Amino acid sequence: MNMKTSVAFCVLIAVAVAAAENTISESSRADDPFCYAQVNAACSSKSNPKGTKEKTVCNSRFGAMTKDESVEHILRDLQTYVNTHITRSYEYLMMATHYANFEMNRPGFEKLFRSLADEKWNAAIGLIEYITKRGGVMDFDQFNDLGAEPNAVSAYELYELQSVAKALDIEKKLTKEANTIHHEVLSKNKSVHDSEMSHYIEEAFTEKQAETIRRLSGYATDLTALLSSNNDASLALYLFDEYLQKQ
Repeated sequence: MNMKTSVAFCVLIAVAVAAAENTISESSRADDPFCYAQVNAACSSKSNPKGTKEKTVCNSRFGAMTKDESVEHILRDLQTYVNTHITRSYEYLMMATHYANFEMNRPGFEKLFRSLADEKWNAAIGLIEYITKRGGVMDFDQFNDLGAEPNAVSAYELYELQSVAKALDIEKKLTKEANTIHHEVLSKNKSVHDSEMSHYIEEAFTEKQAETIRRLSGYATDLTALLSSNNDASLALYLFDEYLQKQ
């Protein structure tokens, strides 16, 4: 290597070192979105004077749970989904209570709707835990307008076939909402795409909801057949209630 080449090489190294130092200095600012840079800035008395408190970016948020404006709606959708499950849980509980009174006395239907209430409640708790695990915060003020639905959720004292049909509609709507969120997090937009969240939604919601929909649709079909082919509807309902008690 001749003298001229050696000098040029040394100049390139000096430029690279200066650029690297400048990059580190720039990335160490307190408003940098990376945890390492913020920690590095916090350790500097100049950039972070004593007594200054900054909101840390060292959290578990990534993918669809970041605070980017393009993905904030996904957290709101998850919060709304939690609140919808809580509402549905109380709705199912009211339906179960209706069948537990001395007039109706349908322990099988009570068991069915009480189990659905427990499922929705446990799903809501599980989703709250998931949101916090991913670095989010639960907002109980995020709601869907359930009252805008046809045959709104205010009526709980329904006949047996009507209540099963209502439950089937509820489960289908919950599944549709889960699929909407799932579609969002599988978006081609890199800032939204979140394969871990999509896996959670599939495992915790859509798979279980598909089984519940299949079961309720079967109940509705069987009840319709029993009530239309049997002159003694009360006997048919009694036998079906006995069947539900064994499930």
